[in-house]
Amino acid sequence: MKTNIIGAAALLAAVLTGTSGYSQQGDGTEVQITTNIFKPNKVSATADRIGQLKLPEGFTVAPFAQGLGNARIIAVSEAGFIYVSRREEGDVLLLKDKDGDGKADGAPVQVAARAQAHGLAIKDNKLFLVTVKELFVADIKADGTLGPLEMLLGDLPDSGQHPNRVMAFGPDGMLYLSVGSTCNACNESNAENATVLRVTPDGKSRTIFASGLRNTIGFDWHPATGELWGLDHGIDLLGDEVQAEELNRLEQGKQYGWPHVYGSGDIYPQSTPVGGVTKQQWRDQSAPMVVGYTAHAAPMQMKFYKGTAFPAEFAGDAFATMRGSWNRNPASGYEVVRVHFENGQPKSIEPFLTGFLTDGGKAHFARPVGLAMLRDGSLLMTDDANGVIYRIAYTGSAQKTSNQSPTPSKPMEDMAAKGVGLLIALERQETDTEGSIKVSSSTFDNAAVIPKAQSEYADGVSPDLRWNAIKGAASYAVIMEDPDSRPIKPFVHWLAWDIPATVTELPAGLQEQLRLTEPEGVLQGRNSSGTHGYFGPKPPVGDPAHHYHFQVLALDSMLDLPATSDRDAVLAAAKGHVIAKGSLVGLYQQKIEPPKQ
Repeated sequence: MKTNIIGAAALLAAVLTGTSGYSQQGDGTEVQITTNIFKPNKVSATADRIGQLKLPEGFTVAPFAQGLGNARIIAVSEAGFIYVSRREEGDVLLLKDKDGDGKADGAPVQVAARAQAHGLAIKDNKLFLVTVKELFVADIKADGTLGPLEMLLGDLPDSGQHPNRVMAFGPDGMLYLSVGSTCNACNESNAENATVLRVTPDGKSRTIFASGLRNTIGFDWHPATGELWGLDHGIDLLGDEVQAEELNRLEQGKQYGWPHVYGSGDIYPQSTPVGGVTKQQWRDQSAPMVVGYTAHAAPMQMKFYKGTAFPAEFAGDAFATMRGSWNRNPASGYEVVRVHFENGQPKSIEPFLTGFLTDGGKAHFARPVGLAMLRDGSLLMTDDANGVIYRIAYTGSAQKTSNQSPTPSKPMEDMAAKGVGLLIALERQETDTEGSIKVSSSTFDNAAVIPKAQSEYADGVSPDLRWNAIKGAASYAVIMEDPDSRPIKPFVHWLAWDIPATVTELPAGLQEQLRLTEPEGVLQGRNSSGTHGYFGPKPPVGDPAHHYHFQVLALDSMLDLPATSDRDAVLAAAKGHVIAKGSLVGLYQQKIEPPKQ
């Protein structure tokens, strides 16, 4: 079936001529693309079909377990317990292979039941389970069964098009949780969609680690460098060859293009950034992909190989499952790929386990999803179509990979420590000045309590702020910080600059976006939650009242900074340009634990 919609062949021409680069609709963009809807028929996983699977020389593949239904994500504990989530059945299964024969011992045991169960992670003999909106944890018992599930989070974003949350513990001990977009390409109303979140293991604190990621289900840390890499799903309906699946190096605070820019900087013709941000500006502040792979292959779990059973040439490489396309002809994916790295950098993505497409590509007998390593160094791959778990092993004679050292934690720890342990803005050298500003608000006085509606425990709306005009000011900046927070101290709650010199007040309830249109041109940078705009007080329940400093700087110039900048970048740019400063301090305490949603 072929459908003509906006899309791809002319997209390149549109980008080259600039016709698709403006921020407003009605910019003259005209793009025609032919796309396909093609869903290979599902057939049974017979012994003959399994026998036709192809792997590099010396590797073997065979069923580990069968008849599991919608088997999705897989995780293996240090004791060798194998856990598999099933989204459609809404549960988690336990399997074992005590005798080490490469096959599951007996029937699986259901150990948890939660609607939309999907992502799994294991740490300190605890199993973490994430559904669409909830994060749970349970103790792993001596026999592999689980203790009671305890809810840690109940307010993850609603799902839309991508409900399948996944997670993994980083070398820094933090939980990284991927939340996909609600759509193919749109401006999300919830800033946590299309991101990777960084969550404390107790669930009490979380921030947006990276954004602009349509659906990064597969991610892992390179065993030698400690860098985080992820495979992101490309935008659909741009044609058979567009958009390539993206391999990205994920770094704290970076934006990765979606929904307005993709690949190495190509512009998506239909979407429009909010706040008057142009697509060229969006592209300039987005990180391009590092390596691409065949469009619509649908990357799922990705794992760096950290065992000692595969040939030495696979050291430092990753493997990823490609669930397979529904909108490409011929179909792509339906395979396991090898992501080849050299000296810590990716060089190529190439097929590794193929053959799940059969009958000349018109049928399939597996859609690969989950991927995990057993203690013996073999890999397990789940198939959510026929419910088979496949075991991939090496039986050849090549020299094996050597023992792996622990994955370095310093890269992730250094990113998390950026900006932490510093003085608040008005106490730093960058803001040295003799001039002063008087700051006020209609909703609270200095050293008084901030209304609950302005906290994240309630409405989270910004208060109005006012200050006196400063002679010679070309612009103003606002920096709101909490020096009583932990572990991020100080916690930056709000960052706004390029407020015109003619503006001496901000109204309540400002939009939470990169750029404002009222007041025109004001930029709002990245706060400590990873969002843009005001993030209200949210101290831990039971803490003494925290102090929130609403700091205003008068500057003798505008700041030439992208809207993705953080507090330290703003202060560095403001150094030598601050002609006056002042603050309003509000207090907030949360005594009662709000109900988990």
